[in-house]
Amino acid sequence: MNIADMNWIQVEERAAHDDRCILPIGSVEQHAYLSLCTDMILAEKVSADAAAPSGVPVFPVVPYGLASSFATYPGTMTLKLSTYIALIGDLLDSMYRSGFRRILIVNGHGGNTPITALISEWLNAHPAARVKMHDWWRAPQTWAKVMEIDPAASHASWMENFPWTRLAGVEQPAGAKPRIDFARLARVDAATKREMLGEGNYHGLFQRPDEDMLAIWDVAVAETRALLESDWD
Repeated sequence: MNIADMNWIQVEERAAHDDRCILPIGSVEQHAYLSLCTDMILAEKVSADAAAPSGVPVFPVVPYGLASSFATYPGTMTLKLSTYIALIGDLLDSMYRSGFRRILIVNGHGGNTPITALISEWLNAHPAARVKMHDWWRAPQTWAKVMEIDPAASHASWMENFPWTRLAGVEQPAGAKPRIDFARLARVDAATKREMLGEGNYHGLFQRPDEDMLAIWDVAVAETRALLESDWD
């Protein structure tokens, strides 16, 4: 259930008998010919789909994240690491005050993973709480399904091209893009990264049939739901 469909009284009652909730986090950044909001769209949707049977509250997705690598692409929004750490910490505190003790963070953007250090520190200060950090797209079962379909899968490639991330009237290029030099990409500034990446796809096809994408989505939703429903101790 989306928090937008609840009032504070309902949240208090819900947390009193089921202290689970989900916080989706994403990014607004270049995704080649896909929506700039791809990461936040996917994190929010997989959270909502996974929580639907149980009614576990899903907070609004945190749209902005750590995207300094793409800072020179227009439309990309990025926070400083210190800002983001403070933001996530404040949100965890707020969920805890609301009565939630089992918090699933569903992450849609690889750049956000530095918050794992924050989560560790936060849990030390809140021993009654449990927090899971779930990178939904590279969780074991979901990633295995991606690799089964096509191992040439990466940022802004076919693996992020779902019906709900592509843009009306925007055609995807035919053919596959060669693999970029990841080692060099990691050691250069954002402007040089843009020169290397061009439109933004790291490598692989830009689009695959929706049948493939929906098969991946089914696995991703089931894997996220399983995390929500078990192994909290």
